[in-house]
Amino acid sequence: MKKIFNLFDLSQKVNYKTEILSGLTVALALVPEAIAFAMIAGFSPLTGLYAAFTMGLVTSILGGRPGMISGATGAVAVVFVGLILKLKEVYPDITPEGILQYVFATVILAGVIQIITGLLRLGKFIRLVPQPVMFGFVNGLAIIIFTAQFTHFYQKESTELLDGFPMMVMIGFVLLTMLIIWGLPKITKAVPSSLVAILVVSAIVIGFNIETTTVADTLKEGETIKGNFPPLSIPEIPFSFDTLLLILPFSAIIAGVGMIESLLSLNIIDEITETRGRSNKECIAQGTANIVTGFFSGMGGCAMLGQSLINISSGARARLSGIIASVGLLCFIMFGSELIERLPMAALVGVMFMVAIGTFEWASFKTFRKMPATDVMVMVLVTLITAFTHNLAMAVLIGVILSALAYAWENAKRIRARKYTDENGIKHYEIYGPLFFGSVKGFSEKFDIINDPNEIIIDFAESRVADMSAIEALHAITGRYARQGKTVHIRHLSKDCRRLLQNAEAIIDVNILEDPDYNVMTNRM
Repeated sequence: MKKIFNLFDLSQKVNYKTEILSGLTVALALVPEAIAFAMIAGFSPLTGLYAAFTMGLVTSILGGRPGMISGATGAVAVVFVGLILKLKEVYPDITPEGILQYVFATVILAGVIQIITGLLRLGKFIRLVPQPVMFGFVNGLAIIIFTAQFTHFYQKESTELLDGFPMMVMIGFVLLTMLIIWGLPKITKAVPSSLVAILVVSAIVIGFNIETTTVADTLKEGETIKGNFPPLSIPEIPFSFDTLLLILPFSAIIAGVGMIESLLSLNIIDEITETRGRSNKECIAQGTANIVTGFFSGMGGCAMLGQSLINISSGARARLSGIIASVGLLCFIMFGSELIERLPMAALVGVMFMVAIGTFEWASFKTFRKMPATDVMVMVLVTLITAFTHNLAMAVLIGVILSALAYAWENAKRIRARKYTDENGIKHYEIYGPLFFGSVKGFSEKFDIINDPNEIIIDFAESRVADMSAIEALHAITGRYARQGKTVHIRHLSKDCRRLLQNAEAIIDVNILEDPDYNVMTNRM
């Protein structure tokens, strides 16, 4: 029983009022986002809303980061565009309902991949993401959140902006929302300022019957957010090897994108709350949520940084807020759809504008003159790729690769050799800096093979053999000396370096000079 209480954070000190109010705020903010992301892939609004409910509920209960919110996301929705094109190419006569069945199967398989990743404890590799990439990811995501709101300033199903009085009303209510969110915490923090802003602006619009863009205006003709409990069903697709090959690439991309976005969001919230989440547990929770979502008519998803920041900034720190948000969203779908559809988009846009402003790492501008040029370049590049392509996984991977190459280049330049000949006529090369694929060329150029004496010692006390390229470089150097009839000894190799050479002894012949063991006499009583 105690484990069940711990699961819901009921055995710990929880501010129930804050958790409940924060959860309701997030539930309201989830509605337009879920609808928008469903429309990116051409799905009905309920497909996104069902995903937001099931993803949010499962990850709130099982996730490795209390307070983080998951749901339908644009990063995952974009992948489905490619899947749909592929399905239409393979099955020209496929119906929209048939496409959805493949989508649900793809989401389920992605969940299985994420669970396997978590069980193999691969989530820890998120630590390899450098800080400049983190800055770029956050800034790019903030730009995406900010620019995505501008679609609500256009006339319904048109490419023309609102004009005249409707535009003034929209801008006015957006600014009022932002003012309340900014100013209320300076007066009181008893209730989340985002929730107060939504309620105040909605009360003004509905109470005075002011004509402005509402949630209903974001829906296509004949669509509604009203629905029942998500229906349980097994995807109706051919269970064959060909089907697996068709959906597997898209499942792998969804799993990768979802884990990258979720784990980066986890790290960001860790920094804000000064606590530590569990990355592998979050991978398993995300996978479980996607499996459940696929069986309950949802489009899948991952962590949502914007909604998570709304939750955290409202004071939520426990799992209860995420559960309330999910259950609240389901209640809106089943019982409160007419009221939700009347909410003014200006209030929700204002909330998301403030989230974007709060998400952006403004301090990153101060680091431009203090950070290495390569780090600044990586940060800016990741920001631009994220903002313009909306492909968060690709942006992060490119950033990590560039950072790794920059690190390798810097370390490659650090290889040094101190040379001297001792009283016995033996020449010593004391190596400084790591010997790896990037520094092997510089290492090879340090030796004067023709003019060196018949015996030399290469000392690795201040260096280490790091990879296969380093082993091959040692093999090449000893071979070149051997062809001149000269002997090479290797000294002061660390245990891991010796183990590396022993593992490669079939392709390398290196004379390792054992360091002497000195026996010290002691007086024993």
